Amino acid sequence: MWRRNSKQTSNGLHYGGMSSEECQKMIHKSLQCPKVKFLMEQMEKSGCPISTNFIKAVRCKTRCNGFYARGKGIAVCSNYVRFQDEVNQAVTHELIHAYDECRAANLSWRNCVHHACSEIRANNLSGDCHYLRELLRGFTNLRGHQPECVRRRATKSVSGNPYCTEYMANLAMKAAWDTCYNDTNPFDRAP
Repeated sequence: MWRRNSKQTSNGLHYGGMSSEECQKMIHKSLQCPKVKFLMEQMEKSGCPISTNFIKAVRCKTRCNGFYARGKGIAVCSNYVRFQDEVNQAVTHELIHAYDECRAANLSWRNCVHHACSEIRANNLSGDCHYLRELLRGFTNLRGHQPECVRRRATKSVSGNPYCTEYMANLAMKAAWDTCYNDTNPFDRAP
């Protein structure tokens, strides 16, 4: 989530970060990350094998590190990531969304509660809310930072869903929180 050295063109695309080719190399390297390998193995065991082009580097119009799209796979936004750690995090976070969709036959991204549940899980289980990441973002409250971070980041993501207003996102977070925050599948516990 860096803006430095990022230029906006007339069509609104930001060119900073790295090239798609550089990012694709980092994606390939992230496939060796233990958490990524584990999630890919669990997807396979759940009947959702990952093809070689499931995770791709793309130039994004919206400021984010990556996203998951049903039937298309994971995109890592090469113009917004700059470091291997950011690529690893984006891949891990989005693989949790893909895993959730694989294991839940009726998951609908238009349903605010379903979306909230997957965002809670992805932010909790991917390491997005590790205290060092929070410090780098400027959040210095170390006591109780994990659930606070998960709630904040998940609510922001759900609020960005065109089917969910901010009010609906907050209601969805409350409805999904206890069950989804405590659901650590496929991990034994939150990493």
